[in-house]
Amino acid sequence: MRSQLWPVPLTAIVLAIAAGQFLPDLDRKLGGNGDSSVSALLFGGGSEAASNLLQTIAGAMITVTALTFSLTVVTLQLASSQFSPRLLRTFTRDRIVHGTLALFLATFVFALTVLRSVRNPSGAYEGFVPRISTTVAFLLAVASVLALVGFLSHLARQIRVESMLQTVFDEAAATLKRVFSDAEDPGQVRPSVQTGRGQGFRPIESRSSGFLLTVDYAAVCAAATASGVFIVFESVPGDSLVRGVPFARARHGAGGELNNEALAALADAMEECVATGFERTSAQDATLGLQQLLDIAARALSPGINDATTAVHAIGHVSALLCGLMGRATGAHLVCDEDGIARVLVPRPGLEDMLDLTMRQLLRYAMDDPRAAERSIKMLAELAWVDHTGLLTSSLAAQGRATAQALQDSPINGAETGRLLALLDAEPPTR
Repeated sequence: MRSQLWPVPLTAIVLAIAAGQFLPDLDRKLGGNGDSSVSALLFGGGSEAASNLLQTIAGAMITVTALTFSLTVVTLQLASSQFSPRLLRTFTRDRIVHGTLALFLATFVFALTVLRSVRNPSGAYEGFVPRISTTVAFLLAVASVLALVGFLSHLARQIRVESMLQTVFDEAAATLKRVFSDAEDPGQVRPSVQTGRGQGFRPIESRSSGFLLTVDYAAVCAAATASGVFIVFESVPGDSLVRGVPFARARHGAGGELNNEALAALADAMEECVATGFERTSAQDATLGLQQLLDIAARALSPGINDATTAVHAIGHVSALLCGLMGRATGAHLVCDEDGIARVLVPRPGLEDMLDLTMRQLLRYAMDDPRAAERSIKMLAELAWVDHTGLLTSSLAAQGRATAQALQDSPINGAETGRLLALLDAEPPTR
């Protein structure tokens, strides 16, 4: 819901309709008998002036709304084509965008609603001018003008690549903090400890196609406990699911094989515990933010853009994410029931997996540019510095050898290649 544009504006429209009905009634009840000091601040024109003002506000607001957001979407589409098409999500999640659109549309709807209550004098009828409502509409119009100026300033900041990188980094860091606990815990295991390919495991097929968005692991554990089974997920949030293809496997806790009825009941329970969609989200997807940063780096290094500075900044954010994972309980995780019995194995990515995901793409795109290659080498050194336990020693050594081979095969001139190889072979600083 946070990435949808309609909830906040729709709420504002409903409130505007309600206010547009209530305030004219308040005007009728007061009948101009309010405090004189307050009345002097209210709209003082006649019914024709009020009608013209409300019509002007309504027409101006719908025009400004359409023009502003049309230009905004075009601008962000151009920005997303240069950096990454998935960055358009940052626009639809922006609270300032939601609030500005809500204010514009609420002002438009409020003016139209109040306009219905304006009556011109005719015969014995004196007419009716909703002074309070017209004044509120005027104030909303002034607020909309101020919001438009602030929104354009905000948009100018948001489309800068530095702001986009920071937004993606903050979202990715929050997701990693949510998915991985701060310290090692007894539930952390290696993926090789348990697999769903052994004897007695039966597949649980996906009932919809799309990306796996979220999994309620507590509910899955409860379902596994009720059925007396052990479940091994083969997919994690962010993976693509295909209807009819297994995404998890289960076996009976006592070692027996599940019968068809029990398997069907478990599949029904599992369907209620998972959510799928056709766009990856940051709710539980540990690698989405990392992949977005790598997409920006790869796009910046493409021949059509050649923006090495953006690539260097993106790799810096990638390094910060990976270094921030040191000490966290990454990797596969066992979910246990209240009795401490293992019920669910979650194959979360480990830090080595994320490093491998990063380097496979950087070795392909970053080694042809000296600045990007140098920043990638420094990233390995930064990871080595924060690796107090030696968890990544073998992985960093393997990535260092792969980087050296990629540099030797790159089109960078010999002197520059030698400098980068020397930087790669340099001893890390001691504490």
